[in-house]
Amino acid sequence: MSRPRPRAAPSPPLPPGPAPAPGYDVLAHLTRTGWLDVYDAWSHERECRCVVKVLRPDRRHERRLRERLLREGRWLQSFTHPHLVRAYETVEAPEPLVVLETLAGETVAHLIDRLRHRLSATDLAFLGLHLCSALHYLHGRGLLHLDVKPSNVVVDCRRAKLLDLSVARPPGPANAGIGTPCYLAPEQARGGTLSAAADVWGLGVTLYEAATGGIPFSIGGAYGSTDSASRRGTPGGVRRYPQLEGRAPRVGTRRRLPDALAAVIDACLEPDPAARPAIGRIAEIFDSLLPARRR
Repeated sequence: MSRPRPRAAPSPPLPPGPAPAPGYDVLAHLTRTGWLDVYDAWSHERECRCVVKVLRPDRRHERRLRERLLREGRWLQSFTHPHLVRAYETVEAPEPLVVLETLAGETVAHLIDRLRHRLSATDLAFLGLHLCSALHYLHGRGLLHLDVKPSNVVVDCRRAKLLDLSVARPPGPANAGIGTPCYLAPEQARGGTLSAAADVWGLGVTLYEAATGGIPFSIGGAYGSTDSASRRGTPGGVRRYPQLEGRAPRVGTRRRLPDALAAVIDACLEPDPAARPAIGRIAEIFDSLLPARRR
């Protein structure tokens, strides 16, 4: 039995200057994922900076990834919501790319690391309310986000925007493991029918981490670890998902919070999807925790 041919090492990202598409110039390479390069770019048409997502050179031949990127771009172009990142343009040829707005602020993941302390109860309520608003909008358009996590949320002046619809899909049956391992709802981890409750779980884990500095389940050792041992999984090649083995520790065991706030975060992390509260009810609770003149 022949072994799969190893994938060739990808070529380096584009340097400043070359344009990934007519009308755009690369200013800097921001990040490289397993299948994407993300650039800080200049739009001559708009006379402003923007973010450009393109397939990595070694993944451009994969039709599934091309379609995934273009689908995300078309969705974000058609959606209009203050707590979702906007897409300006989706280009199909010569290579697919998506042009997004440049956001001020920083991701919640970076904020947690930089501050080295936890978000206040008021900031948690603002964050939760804005994410509920974005998720309500997506669910109303027949989509689940399925990857709500601190690195996919940008915050500026207490305004949050949700990023990245690359794994979004309609409710219904799904394969196991769609999303980021340490943020998966139990039903995402095991595979099966997914509903809005999966995004409620992602919201709960995000708020838990913002409140305590760590996520409730350890994947491969440290909180949220994605090291080589975690990627290999357990003997037999099956990944171990601790969220399938028990409920999340109560957030109150790691951080003193107002009772209503702690209770709603814990409720979002109920193992049974049917036991988690609806997005609308969660939003009402967060709204009640905010100062009267919050807007």
